[in-house]
Amino acid sequence: MLQSKLPDVGTTIFTRMSALAQEHGALNLSQGFPDFPPPHALRAALARHALEGHNQYAPMAGLPALREAIASQLRRHRGVHCDPETEITVVPGATEAIYCAITACVRPGEEVILLDPCYDSYRPAVILAGGVPVHVPMNAPAFAPDWERIEQAISARTRLLVINSPHNPTGAVMSREDLLQLEELVTRHGLLVVSDEVYEYLVYDGRRHHSALQFAGLRERCFAVFSFGKTFGVTGWKTGYCVAPPALTAELRKVHQFVCFVAVTPVQQALADFMTAEPDYALTLAAGYQRKRDLFCAALADSRFTLQPSAGSYFQLLDYSAISASDDTVLCEQWTREAGVASIPVSVFYQQRPPQRLLRFCFAKQDEQLLRAAERLCRI
Repeated sequence: MLQSKLPDVGTTIFTRMSALAQEHGALNLSQGFPDFPPPHALRAALARHALEGHNQYAPMAGLPALREAIASQLRRHRGVHCDPETEITVVPGATEAIYCAITACVRPGEEVILLDPCYDSYRPAVILAGGVPVHVPMNAPAFAPDWERIEQAISARTRLLVINSPHNPTGAVMSREDLLQLEELVTRHGLLVVSDEVYEYLVYDGRRHHSALQFAGLRERCFAVFSFGKTFGVTGWKTGYCVAPPALTAELRKVHQFVCFVAVTPVQQALADFMTAEPDYALTLAAGYQRKRDLFCAALADSRFTLQPSAGSYFQLLDYSAISASDDTVLCEQWTREAGVASIPVSVFYQQRPPQRLLRFCFAKQDEQLLRAAERLCRI
């Protein structure tokens, strides 16, 4: 009989809530994807390359033109210089890059520190590698890393630490001081880092995204992971990339070539064309998403929810503690059926249930849908 390697893992909450929203005709603010079209030029480039016959395998590490475009963007937007041949790998989605990085580095019995709440793919990747997840909660309500608790969690078996900024599900953004503390900590303890930066361009209210690649001590020991799907609003294209020093990149690619081998060829070509033609497009995103955040939050002013506007990502947390003491998963399902709005319970991102009563809503939606959702939530 098969003994499951992931006995505690079932269908993800995102799949379940989206299915429930569809079943009951609810507005789906649960799963994180935009419901408005990506740039026309990007879609046209994909169609053109597919029709021109560019439908066979790309090089395992990614098309050279796309890797060059990524390197150019990193220089232009982050001041980071990297070799597209030895330090950039194009992958079919950021989740695959995170899985490959963890698999490449973590041996059975080694520990990986995860900061709760954390995205749901991190822990299974550690377990499948034979590693031991060590969960350290962040400080609510700001959801900043608790560096004292993180250091206390480090042992002789600790191999890796995973960070995520801008953060899913909370929208928190790590400060420069946080990255400096991380740099000092991992350098002193000889740890590796996976830095999930898929929402790098979605940072609001004048804040800046600080990439791990911009800190010398992190640059040399870090897998930094990015997502074209999140940046360009094409989550269904499942394409991202990982930047790491040559030795770490070589190990990542050893795993990547036996997981998915390559990312989709015409998608890569379309991205390379668009990034070359519109090198600063990504810098225009924050203003539009911040306007949607503000629209959604303002429309909730008369509700019984409380909130702190999201600092980054396209997720907004709502605190329902003034409304109910019920379990957040129960309420998500109930309000999807009865109020017609689907969200995600934040407790699913924790190893141990938190005291906060929070729900996550995606505001990467058309204005009309955000206003309709807010109107329904105000009735609760």
